[in-house]
Amino acid sequence: MSLASPFLDVSAARDDAYDWALVDVETSGLVARRDRVLSVAVITLGPDGEQTGEFSTLLNPGCDPGPVDVHGLTSERLKGAPTFDQVAGRIGAMLQDRVLVAHNAQFDYDFLAHEFARARMWLPVSQRLCTLALNRQVDPPTDDMKLGTLAAHYGIPQQRAHDALDDTRVLAGVLRASLREAARLDLPLPLVTCPPRAESQFTPSPPKTPCAYRNPGRLAPGGPLRQGMKVAITGDTAHARAELVGRAVAAGLNMMTSVSRHTSVLVTNDTASRSTKARRAVAEGVPVIDEQTFLRLLTDVRPGTAHEVPAARTVPVAAEPEAEQIEPVKPAPTAAPVAPTPEATAVPEPSPPVSVPSPRRPVPVTDTVDKPLSGRRVLVLGGVHADAAAARLRVVELGGSAAINLSASVTDVVLLSGGERDRRIKRITALELPVHDLHWLTSPTTTDRQPSTLRAQEPHVMPRGGVIDLPVPHSGPTPEWYVTAGWAPRPDCEIDVVAFLLDEDEQVGFDEDFIFYGAPENPAGTARLLTGGPAEQTIALNLASLPPSTRKIVVAAAIDGATTFGTVGAVQIGAAPGSSGAPFARATLDAATTERTMLLAEIYRRGPLWRLRAVGQGYDHGLDALARGYGVDVAD
Repeated sequence: MSLASPFLDVSAARDDAYDWALVDVETSGLVARRDRVLSVAVITLGPDGEQTGEFSTLLNPGCDPGPVDVHGLTSERLKGAPTFDQVAGRIGAMLQDRVLVAHNAQFDYDFLAHEFARARMWLPVSQRLCTLALNRQVDPPTDDMKLGTLAAHYGIPQQRAHDALDDTRVLAGVLRASLREAARLDLPLPLVTCPPRAESQFTPSPPKTPCAYRNPGRLAPGGPLRQGMKVAITGDTAHARAELVGRAVAAGLNMMTSVSRHTSVLVTNDTASRSTKARRAVAEGVPVIDEQTFLRLLTDVRPGTAHEVPAARTVPVAAEPEAEQIEPVKPAPTAAPVAPTPEATAVPEPSPPVSVPSPRRPVPVTDTVDKPLSGRRVLVLGGVHADAAAARLRVVELGGSAAINLSASVTDVVLLSGGERDRRIKRITALELPVHDLHWLTSPTTTDRQPSTLRAQEPHVMPRGGVIDLPVPHSGPTPEWYVTAGWAPRPDCEIDVVAFLLDEDEQVGFDEDFIFYGAPENPAGTARLLTGGPAEQTIALNLASLPPSTRKIVVAAAIDGATTFGTVGAVQIGAAPGSSGAPFARATLDAATTERTMLLAEIYRRGPLWRLRAVGQGYDHGLDALARGYGVDVAD
C-alpha cells in the first residue's frame, strides 16, 4: 500500500530530500532506562514520498506490560511474541541510512536506543526529525499538538489510536502535510544529530535522597551539628568517603559535593589543602574541621526544621488564575564578581497587576481600546538589536505576541531599517501578510483574522518579569510541564539550554540537580532536557514529584564560543502542560549585546502552587560561572 498523496507531494515540497524511517513504539511505561517496548512499527519512505517498506510486531518484554488501559496490550496478547533482540536486526536494517521520524521523537529514539543496547547492538540512526517540534515551528491553529489533533487538522484519517502500525501510517500523512507547510513558510527542518550511544553512557545514576531539613546555617565554633547543615568533604580521609557520607546522611545532614557561601562546614584533614573546595571555603569564610571532630559531632546531631510540605490544593483549570504581574528580576548568583552590561541589569519598574483571561476562555481577537494587538502575532524584521527589541516590547505592550520566526500563526510583519533585505520577505509577500513600518506600532489598525488561523485559546503573553500561576487539573494526574526555548536558527553557534533545581538557599542539592547536555536527566527522572532541533530545546518537569526541598527551578541558556545573545537575537520561551499540550504561556526575551548566558525562566513554589516567571536576564560570564554560583562543583 502506498501512502503517497498527489496533494502532499514531498518531492516538490523542498529542495532537500531524505529517505525517511517513520517509527512508533508502544511501551510499558514512560522511562526508557526502566520500561520496555511492547510493540514497534516502522514505515520507510523514499525522497519522493513513496512507501518503500513496512514492518510491525508485538514484542514480549519479559515484564508487566504496564498501563493496559492505554495501549490494550495484555500479557496474554504478548505471550509468544518475539523479544526485541530477535527483531533488532530487521529494525536496524530499516533505520540504516534514513532519518528517523516520530512524534515526540526523543521518546521513541530513547526507547529504541535502550532496547538496542540491551541487545548489545548500536542503534543505526545518525539523524532524527520530530514532527512535534516541526509543528511547533509551523504553529498551526490547533488546540494542541497531539498526533490525533494534527491528523484531524491536516485531514489524515486515524482508525486506532495507540496502535503502533496505525499511528505510524497516520504519522506518514502528518509528516507529508508538515513538510508541505514548512516549505510554504520556508522553514528549515529541525533535524537533530544523533551520536552513537551506549547504555552505560546515558543511564542516570540511582536517585539520591534529598535532605528533609532546612539549612540552619553555619557550624558555630564549639557548637553541635544540626540536621540540614550542608557539609562538604575534601582530601584523603581515614574512613572510606562512602562510610562518612552514609553516616552523615543517616544523621540528617545534607552532604554536598561543592562549597558555596551556604556551606555549613568543610571537613578536611589537611589544613593547608589547596583543593577547589578548600580555597572556596577560605574565600567564603566557611568553618573547617578535621575528620575526628566530624565523627565526634556526628554522635550528637541536634534536631532540625523539616522542609514545609505545601498543603494540597486543587485549582480548577477553568478557574481564573492569579493576576499576572511584574516582579523584579533578581540577578543570578555568580562564582566571582561580574559586571553585567546596563542592558542586562535593567529591571522594569513594578507595575499594577494586569488581568489575564482564564486558561480555557478564548482570548478576544477583535480590537480593543488598550490592547489593539490582542490575539495577533507580529514578526519584526531588520533594525539593530536595540531597535528590534524595543519594537517587540511595544508589540507586547499592545497585547500582541512577538514572533521570532515566520510561522502559520504570524498575522503581521513590521519592517525596520534593512528588513526589506531579510530572506523571508519574498515568502511574506507570497503569503500576502500585512507589512507595516515602525509608525504602525504607534496606533495600529488591524484586519480581521481568517477563521482558519484562529485558536480556541491563545497563549498568555508574558512580558519580561511577568508572573503567572500554573494551573492544576480538577482530577487526574498533574501533567509534566514543558518549558521550551526557541530562537532563530544560526549555523555559526550552538546554544545549550540548562536547568538548576534549587533549595531555599538557591543552591543545588546535588551536582545531579544541574541538568545539561552532558547529564540530560536527573537521577529521579523529575527533570529532563529534550532536544527538538538545532534551534529548540525543552526542559520537562514533573513538578508533582519534586521533593519539598526543591523550591525553584531556573531555566537558562548558554552560548558555546565567542558569539553573544546580541547576535542571536530574541529567544522565545513557552510553557505547556504535557509534551503535546497547547502553549499556556509564551514570552519573547531580548538579551542585550555582550551576554553569553541568559536566565530564561523561573518556576517556583508559592504555597501549594507553582508559578512561572519570564526572566530574560543576561550575563557576560560563561555557563561554568553560572553553575558555580548555584553550587555546582565544576572542575577548574
